[in-house]
Amino acid sequence: MARRWTPQRTVILRRIRVACCSIAVVLASVCTFTVGARKTVALSINGQTTTITTYASSVDRLLSERGVTIKSHDIIESTSKGALKDHDVVTIRSAYETTINIDGTEVPFWTVATSMDQLLGFFEQNEQAASKVTVDIKNVYNQLTGGLVINEAGPVTVIADGTTSIAPNGKLTAASILDSKGITLGKEDRVSVERDNGTTILRVQRVKHQTETRTETIPFDTQTVVDNSLQPGQTVIQQAGQNGTKVDTYDVTYVDGVKESETLTSSQTTAVPVMQIIAVGPEQSSDSADSGSSDSGSAAAGGSDSGNSGDSGSSGSGSSSSSSGSSSPSASASSSPSSTGSASSSTSPSPSPSKTATASPSPSKTTPKPTPTPTQTAAPKPSPSPSKTTPSNSGSSNSGSSSSSGSSAAGSRLWHPTVQQAQTYAAGAAAQRGWTGDEWTSLVNLWTKESGWRWSAGNPTSGAYGIPQSLPGSKMAQFGANWKDDGAVQIDWGLYYITIRYGKPSVAWQHWKDFNWY
Repeated sequence: MARRWTPQRTVILRRIRVACCSIAVVLASVCTFTVGARKTVALSINGQTTTITTYASSVDRLLSERGVTIKSHDIIESTSKGALKDHDVVTIRSAYETTINIDGTEVPFWTVATSMDQLLGFFEQNEQAASKVTVDIKNVYNQLTGGLVINEAGPVTVIADGTTSIAPNGKLTAASILDSKGITLGKEDRVSVERDNGTTILRVQRVKHQTETRTETIPFDTQTVVDNSLQPGQTVIQQAGQNGTKVDTYDVTYVDGVKESETLTSSQTTAVPVMQIIAVGPEQSSDSADSGSSDSGSAAAGGSDSGNSGDSGSSGSGSSSSSSGSSSPSASASSSPSSTGSASSSTSPSPSPSKTATASPSPSKTTPKPTPTPTQTAAPKPSPSPSKTTPSNSGSSNSGSSSSSGSSAAGSRLWHPTVQQAQTYAAGAAAQRGWTGDEWTSLVNLWTKESGWRWSAGNPTSGAYGIPQSLPGSKMAQFGANWKDDGAVQIDWGLYYITIRYGKPSVAWQHWKDFNWY
């Protein structure tokens, strides 16, 4: 018997149809999302490639899912240059810090190179001016700093102890090559890699220290005193000066037998210099010359002359004597003796230094020039030459010291580069990111307009600072706390900023030309 139609049955069937349609739509949406969001990508980390399936929509999300830690100087590249897509290739190259030498200035440099030869090649790709760039290997037996192969493409020329040899297999570490040549390194010996006309050179420099002593002369000082018992303009050497001596001990550094620097470690005085004391007669007063009084005048006149000569002697000693307070003692000393004292002084023989010091002003090392012609010429005071404390030889390109350009020792990235040095550093750093040719030209033009490649360039209006003109400058602290003084930190941050904001320098340069900022 057929089922009869009822309104309730119609409502139930309608609800079933609506539910089925809703389920179908949901299933279709889920399938579409699953198919669209599911991606197969290749993840390459330092040359090791893994094919993975992911639903991540961005590279950052992918790395977070995989637990990959990224540091500030690491380089991340994706074939899609944006949102993650199916069949993309994500490449991560971990950076490590090495030390390069630019025109004799040591600079820490973060690189992703897999060989020393490749690192030097980065600088050659973009370098237009011929700067001398070498790579210093601080510890060849350290896996991080010395674990790189020297030259993946060919042989290596080894220079050590004045001998040149060829290592046919350059795809070895510095330690392996040196061991194969029977070269043993000392604690302070230096190992560096450089390129010369396409030849990769592994150079070993022997560093030795030697203690040297030198005898130096200590010049004597000269003291001049005024003696009223002498004739005006007359000078007498009361005590002859004598130079002293000292023995300085230096720690001298020799690199391959050539003196590079020296440091004063101790200084011992072996003979104390004897001061030379010169007595000078008072200047003849103008009043005595006008009156025509004789040298054997009355006691009263002698007292007057003594007073005038004392005043003249005080003024004749120059402004430095007056400012040091010698005028008052001079006037007091010349006016206090009575006429009898003056007569006895004139008839007594040449006074001893102790008596002269009592009747004369306080000693001064400034030698006055008497106006009258002296009857006896004193030996001139020799000008003391400063002793050498820490002289150094700046001729070595591997000395690792740089004061004017703010070079840093290894591990300390405080560096004040010249424009040429800054561009050389940036040339290698940009080439690591594949920015050569027009991209490098765009970067040079961009930062020339922004800062002229000056590490201390600041915009007083906006507050932008440094070679890349970071706004504010404190943003660069991500790459180094000393961003204000370190051109290397500024360049590293600037390249990172261009990468995440524009992708490459040509786009940033075009934006600058359109809007006058980037």
